[in-house]
Amino acid sequence: MTPSSPPSLPTVGAALAWAARELARTDSASLVGQALLAHAYRQPRCWTLAHPEIPLPPAVAATFAALVRRAREGEPLAYLTGIQEFFGLEFEVTPAVLIPRPETELMVDTALEWLAERSAAEKRGPSAIRALDLGTGSGCIAAALAVHTPGLRVTAADLSADALAVAARNFRRHAVADRIRPVQADLLTPFRGRIDLLCANLPYAFTPALASLPSLRFEPRLALDGGDDGLRLVGRALGQSASRMAAGGLALFELDAVHAEAARQIAKRLFPQSTIKIKKDLAGWERLLVIREP
Repeated sequence: MTPSSPPSLPTVGAALAWAARELARTDSASLVGQALLAHAYRQPRCWTLAHPEIPLPPAVAATFAALVRRAREGEPLAYLTGIQEFFGLEFEVTPAVLIPRPETELMVDTALEWLAERSAAEKRGPSAIRALDLGTGSGCIAAALAVHTPGLRVTAADLSADALAVAARNFRRHAVADRIRPVQADLLTPFRGRIDLLCANLPYAFTPALASLPSLRFEPRLALDGGDDGLRLVGRALGQSASRMAAGGLALFELDAVHAEAARQIAKRLFPQSTIKIKKDLAGWERLLVIREP
C-alpha cells in the first residue's frame, strides 16, 4: 500500500491525526507520531499534545512527513530521532550501532552490584578495577557503568570503527570520556593482563534467522550475526577470557534464551572452578550468563 500524500498539515493536531492514520498498522502509532513530531519541531513530546492548535511551519511539516513515511516502512524510531534511552540516560544511535535494549540493563545492574561489593570488600576505589566492555556499540554499557561508579575506568572495545565513533560521542555527552578508552579490537585479541570485570554484549542472533526478522533489517549485521548456532562470537570470547579473568573477577555475557544452556555448558568446561549461573530478565527469559571467579 502506497502512503497517501500528506495534506497541508496546518496545525500540530492535524499532523498528529495524519500520522496516526499513516502508522495505523505499526505498533504504538500515536506515540511514534508524537515522538517524530516532537523531534521535527524540536519540542518535548508533551508539548505536541498540549498545543494541537499551533500552526505547523511548512519546513517542519515536510520533515515530519518524511519521518512518518520512513517509520511506516519499519525504520526504528531510535534511528529516526537519533536517540535511545538506556538505564535512565539518553544515547545517540545511528545505523552503525545496535539500538540499546531494555533487557541489557540487567547486565548493568549485575555489574554495578558487583562493583559495589568489590569496592566495599577490598576497601579500595573503583579506579583500581580493570573493566572491559566488549562489543560496546553505542557505548551504553560502558557509559552507564562509569556514570554510576565515579572513579571507574573502562576499556570499550568494538570491531567497528564507525560504532566506536558513536560511542566516543556518547562518552563525551555523559562527561565520562576521560575515564573510558575506546579501542578497535577483535574480541580480546589485543588485550594483555588480567580483567576484573568483563561485560560482553556480542552478536548472538542465528544467521539463518536474520533474513526472516524484518525488524532487524535496519540494524548493523555485524552487531547481530552470531553464526549458525548463535554462539560463534560468544564462544570465542569465552575461550579467550578463560585465562584472563582475575581472581574474584566477574564475566557477564548477554544471551538469547534459546542457547543459554549451551553457553552455560561451554562456560562450565572453560571455567571449572568458577560459579556459573544464568539470570533471567524481567520478561522471564534466560538472558545473562554470570561467571564469578573464585
